[in-house]
Amino acid sequence: MKNNIGSNTKLILLHPYIQKQGSSNRLLWVLAFISFFTLAFLLTLIYTRESITSYTSVAAVSSITGSTNPPLSNAVVRALTHYASNSNNTEHMSYTDIKQISDVLRQCQQPCNLLVFGLTHETLLWKALNHNGRTVFIDENRYYAAYIEEKYPGIEAYDVQYTTKLSEMKELIAAAKEQARNECKPVQNLLFSECKLGLNDLPNQFYEVNWDVILVDGPRGYWPEAPGRMSAIFTAGVLARSKKSGNPKTHVFVHDFNQKVDRITSEEFLCKENLVKSKHMLGHFVIGRMDPNSYHFCRNHI
Repeated sequence: MKNNIGSNTKLILLHPYIQKQGSSNRLLWVLAFISFFTLAFLLTLIYTRESITSYTSVAAVSSITGSTNPPLSNAVVRALTHYASNSNNTEHMSYTDIKQISDVLRQCQQPCNLLVFGLTHETLLWKALNHNGRTVFIDENRYYAAYIEEKYPGIEAYDVQYTTKLSEMKELIAAAKEQARNECKPVQNLLFSECKLGLNDLPNQFYEVNWDVILVDGPRGYWPEAPGRMSAIFTAGVLARSKKSGNPKTHVFVHDFNQKVDRITSEEFLCKENLVKSKHMLGHFVIGRMDPNSYHFCRNHI
């Protein structure tokens, strides 16, 4: 019996020893677990600080250079221009006309503000060529503008309701010239204008942008009831003359310049003395910032 009791006693003595070993192992696991997460926390903290420092450096460089992306190479520009002008679409712009606009965009000080009247076959091309700047499109068809924005999220497009008719060109031009000291001044914020040729229903911030390049390639204007491009051309002239900062000169291109209505309206509001080049179907004007007290669009109107 004693021996049995003795061996039972040994067994009882060994049991707490095993418990101690288990507690010691758990303690080691807890310490290892805490150490692991401490190390992970330190590594995360270091990585975060480095990321913030790196982001700050990039932001600082970007603010100095005015751009986060390098300009497109000559080879890329040539390729884009080539394929855009050789499309099967019958309404595409010619290579010569595209190249004139492309050359100006490449020389435009970054970030360049490009305004385009009309959503056309070249829409994605203009966006790509001005990839470091802001490109805004204005179109008469609200459904097509919404479709383009949905299909190509990088496109910024607005729809506008034109109230003009091609058949009314002479009357509209005459009325604008008569109101050159009031509603149709060459220098003004069109947001507050009641000029029949001025577009005043676009977002407020649109009128605060200093546009560097403007392309008039819309709206439609091939039959008497069509809206014509009188409003687009007039608005382009006012926006160019009303710039508040940046480059004092604005390049204005009018596509289909060979059309009588577009040519006459351009000569009235963009002015012959500002015409730099007229080749094929494109008219190229360079318009300077004008004094707010001016009431004449062209020198021959004085």
